Amino acid sequence: MTTPPLEREAYDPHTVQDRWLPVWDRLDLYRAGRAAGAEKKYVLDMFPYPSGDLHMGHAEAWAIADVVARYWMRRGFDVLHPPGWDSFGLPAENAAIKRGEHPATWTYANIEVQAESFRRYAIAFDWSKRLHTSDPEYYRWTQWLFTRFLERGLAYRKSSAVNWCPQDQTVLANEQVVQGACERCGAVVTKRELTQRFFKVTDYADRLLDDMEQLKGSWPDRVLLMQKNWIGRSVGAHVDFVVGSETVTVFTTRPDTLYGATFFVVAADAPLALSLCAPDRLAALEAYREQVAAATDIERQATDRPKTGVDLGARALNPVTGEQVPVYAADYVLADYGTGAIMAVPAHDQRDLDFARAFDLPVRVVVDTGAEDPAVTGVATAGDGVLVNSGPYDGLRKDEAIERIVADLEARGAGTGAVNYRLRDWLLSRQRFWGTPIPVVHCDGCGLVPVPDDQLPVVLPDLRGDALRPAGTSPLAGATEWVNTTCPTCGGAATRDTDTMDTFVDSAWYFLRFCNPDYLDGPFDPEAVRQWMPVDQYVGGVEHAILHLLYARFFTKALHDMGLLDVTEPFSALMNQGQVILNGSAMSKTTGNLVNLGDELSRFGVDAVRLTMVFAGPPEDDIDWADVSPSGAVKYLARVARLGEDVGSLPLSDVRDVAVDKVVAKTVDEVTRLVEVHRLNVAVARFMELTSALRKAHDAGAVGVASLRDGVEALAVMLGCFAPYTAEEVWSRLGHDVDGGDSVHASTWPSADPLLLVEETVTCVVQVAGKVRDRLEVAPDIGEDELRALALASDGVVKALDGRAVKVAIVRAPKLVNVVPA
Repeated sequence: MTTPPLEREAYDPHTVQDRWLPVWDRLDLYRAGRAAGAEKKYVLDMFPYPSGDLHMGHAEAWAIADVVARYWMRRGFDVLHPPGWDSFGLPAENAAIKRGEHPATWTYANIEVQAESFRRYAIAFDWSKRLHTSDPEYYRWTQWLFTRFLERGLAYRKSSAVNWCPQDQTVLANEQVVQGACERCGAVVTKRELTQRFFKVTDYADRLLDDMEQLKGSWPDRVLLMQKNWIGRSVGAHVDFVVGSETVTVFTTRPDTLYGATFFVVAADAPLALSLCAPDRLAALEAYREQVAAATDIERQATDRPKTGVDLGARALNPVTGEQVPVYAADYVLADYGTGAIMAVPAHDQRDLDFARAFDLPVRVVVDTGAEDPAVTGVATAGDGVLVNSGPYDGLRKDEAIERIVADLEARGAGTGAVNYRLRDWLLSRQRFWGTPIPVVHCDGCGLVPVPDDQLPVVLPDLRGDALRPAGTSPLAGATEWVNTTCPTCGGAATRDTDTMDTFVDSAWYFLRFCNPDYLDGPFDPEAVRQWMPVDQYVGGVEHAILHLLYARFFTKALHDMGLLDVTEPFSALMNQGQVILNGSAMSKTTGNLVNLGDELSRFGVDAVRLTMVFAGPPEDDIDWADVSPSGAVKYLARVARLGEDVGSLPLSDVRDVAVDKVVAKTVDEVTRLVEVHRLNVAVARFMELTSALRKAHDAGAVGVASLRDGVEALAVMLGCFAPYTAEEVWSRLGHDVDGGDSVHASTWPSADPLLLVEETVTCVVQVAGKVRDRLEVAPDIGEDELRALALASDGVVKALDGRAVKVAIVRAPKLVNVVPA
């Protein structure tokens, strides 16, 4: 039975939402895998954290992804578009401490709120694929993957100086430190020596770089550049300097400047500094190390920071000059860069030069770049040039000199060509509760023992409230009944590892689980993954360019090498949406600079907010909500609904109007191409133009009722990807039995008849000496000779030439002729 359409005067977006949402729930339109034999497409949004209800940023990102998913569904693809939540993490734990409850209570309550909001927001999700990373059924497989990485040496444990957030009381990966502060809470990050677990992402540095060739053109250039810079591959040489009885190897990208190395610097906080320090300098070094510990890595590397250091009372032998150069400890060298030591070439490195000037050390120019002497100007010369003051290498240019010097070092056993990386291994240990427990036990007899697969998952104990307060160690350490266990190998007493995993581990593989989240025999269903992966369109913010995206790429490559995956890249195409800001600034509850999504939806309706999001500009641009208003979208959608009612009430007819057919065909053709390249804002503009054209034809009493009806149907199908409620209402007003399953969202994308796209004439602009003098209506396939003759005979050209001869007539058929007088 067809539901009667709403009265024209009563059109209201909220009534329309209430009308169609339960119908869609019953029809279950978006379940993947039902289009037998159809080509598959996988659309994925970077799944949200359940910190509250959806906000304006969610509204933009999911509106964009939903257009893509719905468009592909209309084009006949079998589309997987799954919902899920990245549901472990500190906000839930902090909320639990504040409320005296378990983190799961806050987490799952927020998930249900967001799930209902997604449903109301009309996202075309396959709800049968839903997952949450904090479910034991999910993190069981996160633990399983960890043990596979452990078996292959890709997960390991070591003591090192790590980033420590004093507020959250946990370690942070380098990528989670922004300008010296914790990316989550903003606290100034310090260093602490701890034994932690790492993933060997550096083993994949080259492949992470080289495989970017596969992503060019389908990933934003800036994301690829950010990853390239973060990995930071540098080609150079390892050079051995002998300091007393020790050989210290340094990495340099400029071995051609070795003759200019007039001193040697060790990171003050590196163990090497202590081992090289003369006994009478130890007290000064210890005092200096305390001073350095108070500074962040960002501060230490700032170019305008005064250079400080301590003479260690040692000398390093320069392997090419034979000079004994002084060794200093300084804060501008970091312990985790290379070996924590550098050869200092002050003439050609600004930080080295600043240090040399501060400590009155020699500055020797060894590359003549044509610039003035750095010792005089205080400005180091870092460019290419000809070697000078470099013994047998004088007169060589950079590349030739590097090749010769490296070969000589290798021949003497004093160095070798090398590649270095900025990238560091992924520190995954966290000293907090609400995360995936690390599946390892500590046994006095057997050492560190992975938990066997048949004992997974290692489920979190029931801790809540004050038991979760950070104390420098994981709250799990206080759960003694949980910590004390038996060794899986010998059966003796053992203790569980009390750290949990970085939540980025959970999100490094979730896209694989989505293919079949009910699979019981492994982390992902191999056949389902083979069918759906890689993701065809991934949508999310550029803030994840390094952390999540790099880690997901690493996991995919590692799992491929284990024989578990066929693909080597997880996401074929990536789209970064911009931010939704207010008055030029990021929205913030703290500052009150905020727009509440729920209020906007209540005021304007879902379709108007969705349409405003995509119409405001290209997806990658920021949207300043102060500059836009959904009220215009409300009026437009009401116009579309009225048009649907008016055309739907016309008596059925087979009479066509070619002019209307042409407008519709042109719009379908343009919108199809616009959606394919994600110019969604321009597509909305074309909808508005088509609506106006169809309204004008209707009001003019057009006899082509069949053309009008087909035009409004085409508009409803296309608009349904952007404004699903209004499109369904229009579809119903045209007489379709939506309750019976004839939904606009089960329809096929319209096609444009190629014959209707052929232009009968085109306008040719005729110029004389570069100025427009005439316009001619000509056939699209007119030849150059015919067009030249018509142009030269045109009144405008004859008048402009005023009897002058023609030197040349440049013809670009069919749209341009430029006449150049003699």
